[in-house]
Amino acid sequence: MSLDPALLARLGTLQVRARAVVEGVLAGLHRSPHHGQSVEFAEHKEYAPGDEIKHIDWRAYAKSDRYTVKRFEMESNLRAVLVVDGSGSMGFGRGVMTKLDYAKICAGALAVLLARQGDQVALMIAGAPDPRGEKLPAGVRSFLPFGSSNAHVQELLRQLDETKSEGATLLAPALDFAAEKAGRRALFIVLSDFLDAAGDEKASLAALARIRSRRHDVLALQTMDREELEFPFDDPTRFLSMEADDGPVTGIDAQPRQIRDSYLEELARFLAKVKSELGRADVEQQLFPTDAPPDRALLTLLRRRERSS
Repeated sequence: MSLDPALLARLGTLQVRARAVVEGVLAGLHRSPHHGQSVEFAEHKEYAPGDEIKHIDWRAYAKSDRYTVKRFEMESNLRAVLVVDGSGSMGFGRGVMTKLDYAKICAGALAVLLARQGDQVALMIAGAPDPRGEKLPAGVRSFLPFGSSNAHVQELLRQLDETKSEGATLLAPALDFAAEKAGRRALFIVLSDFLDAAGDEKASLAALARIRSRRHDVLALQTMDREELEFPFDDPTRFLSMEADDGPVTGIDAQPRQIRDSYLEELARFLAKVKSELGRADVEQQLFPTDAPPDRALLTLLRRRERSS
């Protein structure tokens, strides 16, 4: 059963939420009815809990409607960099969780999944550096190097749990820094709304394209709140900027019914541009509304990744 975000919000710590999502993903991959052996699948075995998800053969699944694992596939361990946007706009969300809450749960679940497979995982929070922490380049709030041990995952979840949304979008320099740290080929999973206070997302999209041009694999998981996607406001409303730096908070007063059509048109252009630019750079992108069950969203993503491999 998929985990509703409202239920996840009541589960307590990020560690508990992330592991609950992982169990939901694994349950979605497992089929209990036993199917007989077939000559067609002589080099496969039926999926069972504990098997590595990356070895599931989705082409075989499309033909047989059952999950099988490639016995012959011996891949080297993956190296993955989780990049989470910690800017102010990620703090939006009037439902059970903000965009950042949702991104943290997805990133935490991915870290647990990858580490279970023995893959190396790094974490970078994009945003203004913490003046109390180590000296880091502009745009990098924190960086946790690669690791896969239980202690490493616990530290990764702790850093995610403590991440707050604040400041302007500084994704581009953070991505360039992460690419330098990754070194050899890696998988970059970027969780962001890709919204920029200045209305210019070109720098972030260009940085993703540069990473892809270095032969890294890149997944862009665009996290958006349902109210941003549908603009359900009716009464006179004051809309505030969530990415103001140390200066005064700026905002505008508006009649939502008068601006709804133009807002939705502009949003459609923005989403289309993100998808188009990333598609041109051969970067896979998926939109994750924050009211979608994270386990179902991640399961869909895993299936898409295997089908395209």
